[in-house]
Amino acid sequence: MKAVVYDGPRNVNVKDVPDARIERPSDALVKITTTNICGSDLHMYEGRTDFEPGRIFGHENLGEVVAVGDAVDKVRVGDMVVLPFNISCGFCENCERGLTAFCLNTNPDPRMAGAAYGFADMGPYNGGQAELLRVPYADFNCLVLPEDARDRERQRDYVMLADIFPTGWHATRLACVSPGETVVIYGSGPVGLMACHSAMIQGASKVWQVDCHPDRLALAERAGAIPINFEQTNPIDKIMEDTGGKGADRGCECVGYQATDAQGSEHPNITLNNLVNSVKFAGTIGVIGVYVARDPKHPDPLYKHHDGEVAFDFGEFWIRGQTVGTGQCNVKNYNRQLLALIVAGKAHPSFVVSHDLPLEQAPTGYEHFDKREQGWTKIVMHPDGGR
Repeated sequence: MKAVVYDGPRNVNVKDVPDARIERPSDALVKITTTNICGSDLHMYEGRTDFEPGRIFGHENLGEVVAVGDAVDKVRVGDMVVLPFNISCGFCENCERGLTAFCLNTNPDPRMAGAAYGFADMGPYNGGQAELLRVPYADFNCLVLPEDARDRERQRDYVMLADIFPTGWHATRLACVSPGETVVIYGSGPVGLMACHSAMIQGASKVWQVDCHPDRLALAERAGAIPINFEQTNPIDKIMEDTGGKGADRGCECVGYQATDAQGSEHPNITLNNLVNSVKFAGTIGVIGVYVARDPKHPDPLYKHHDGEVAFDFGEFWIRGQTVGTGQCNVKNYNRQLLALIVAGKAHPSFVVSHDLPLEQAPTGYEHFDKREQGWTKIVMHPDGGR
């Protein structure tokens, strides 16, 4: 099969690799028809993780079931399914509590909880930027889609259920957004835009979206947010002005450890500390931007040499009596209800998509997306060439 293989920093290639196959009775084999490039793929693409050369990228996947193991009872050959990026067993202590991002059975590293397709430190599983994908514990991990999922346009919405739509929703739930409240979102990449879309669906009265890329801010405005370009305007000052000095009720961090200042220099703490100062006393913050335990290539010496430590303004955070929630999204907690919103026409997550590419153009897609070039906001790829 053809697959997107990581060959080192900023070097991916589409290669012929051994076909994915059924390995255990509880597996399914899925022919991938739509798969996305995610912002978190870029951390690995840039060589900022220990993702091993030779492995296959891709954790946002949708396709048709073409084979099932003998123990698969619910999922059928021919079903169109979307796969949560979390690979989870469904029956361990954490999965039983809904914490499927922290499954205790799917990652062989005893120091880790949770697994994912094609992701650093998240188990040995290959990704789905390929023609075929092995899906462990298929009955639990496959979300069977309506029949219209065979339509390529509908797939652009449904594939967002693999990661970014539930993750954006998770940011708002960690932040405890309620109807009528105001929300500030730092980061206007695909996940930040999904957080905005989610906050609007949940009845937020006002959303501010902070970023520096005009094309992404334009999408945020289209989704109903007030865009703030932090290269031109101090976001804290703007939010305080708009709220009479109170601050936003809730905040979402959708950037992560490669956050930059107005001059383009990396500071892993900048959005965290800006949120503390943008959110009201006793407000709540949800952090779903990726932070890693080790990043030896980070320009910040604290983060580089001290296992991912961040200079967090804890005193200000404590004085303000705020609460923060964080961690990877437990996709299974949300994907079925978000599917219902898409089917009902209440959610349209595909508004972030800028490019549909055949799998062969993955190297080009990664290059443009990594550079945050104008107009490259979300890339959807089709291993079947778009047929």
